[in-house]
Amino acid sequence: MFVEELLPKARERLVTMADNGLLIEAAKLLEGRTELVIVCNSEGLLAGVITKTDVVKQISHCQGASCMAQAAAVMTRDVLHCETRDALADVWARLKQRGLKNIPVVDQQRRPLGLLHARDILQVLLSEAESDEALLRDYVMGVGYR
Repeated sequence: MFVEELLPKARERLVTMADNGLLIEAAKLLEGRTELVIVCNSEGLLAGVITKTDVVKQISHCQGASCMAQAAAVMTRDVLHCETRDALADVWARLKQRGLKNIPVVDQQRRPLGLLHARDILQVLLSEAESDEALLRDYVMGVGYR
C-alpha cells in the first residue's frame, strides 16, 4: 500500500504557516488539533517544521525581541518527508529509524499535501498482516480448495 491511499486523512491534519510568520502564530496553531506545523517559504514549498518542543525551547529562554522570533529562526530545517508514491512500509521504517511520529507528505516540488501520523501507517500495516495471515491459514488448512 502507498501513502496516496492515506492522503485524505493526512490532508485533515495539514497545518501550514509562512516562514516569515511569528513563533507566537505557530504556538496558537499547535494549541489545536495538530502536533506539527509545516513551515513554507514564499513559494509555498516545505522549508521546515515547528513542534511544541521547538516553541517551548525558544520561549524558555527568550527575552525582549527574541520572544517575537520568526518561524524561520526556530524551525527544524532537516525535515523527513514522504511523497504519495512511497510505500507505507518504507515510510514506517524511516519514521522508526528517526524516532518520529509525524511525517509531512509533499508533492514532487515539495509542496505540502498533508501530515501523516505513525498510528495511521501502523493500522494499515497491521490490517495487511492480519489479512495475509488469514489467507495463509486458509491455504494451509485447505479451506476453499476441493
